[in-house]
Amino acid sequence: MQIRTTKPTESELDILRFLWHKQKASVREVHEELSSTKDVGYTTTLKLMQIMFEKGLVLRDDKSKVHIYKANVSQESTQQQFLPKFINTLFSGSSTQLVMQALGNHKPSPEEIDEIQQLLNELKKK
Repeated sequence: MQIRTTKPTESELDILRFLWHKQKASVREVHEELSSTKDVGYTTTLKLMQIMFEKGLVLRDDKSKVHIYKANVSQESTQQQFLPKFINTLFSGSSTQLVMQALGNHKPSPEEIDEIQQLLNELKKK
């Protein structure tokens, strides 16, 4: 997967989240998922996915009658695109405030705590 400088819109992120989870899907499958939480027409979903293809956010397999789409950007690279502005805007540039807020509002599982501890240990070594 390649990293793009084009940041996805909120609606495009909804589609990408579904494709990251599902790996690949038709427009119909994506539309069914989106319409379960918001009022969106099939043609709107189709047009949005065509735009995402033009932007390079998704790949399209059009070998069969039904086009199959998959994400062309990773979840990690997309998160990295949004994170700096998110931290600067909402947390005055403080990663500490972000982490404290996240951990204060969400009880991490023991596995997540282990992962966080590993990351902290690696950061201390640097």
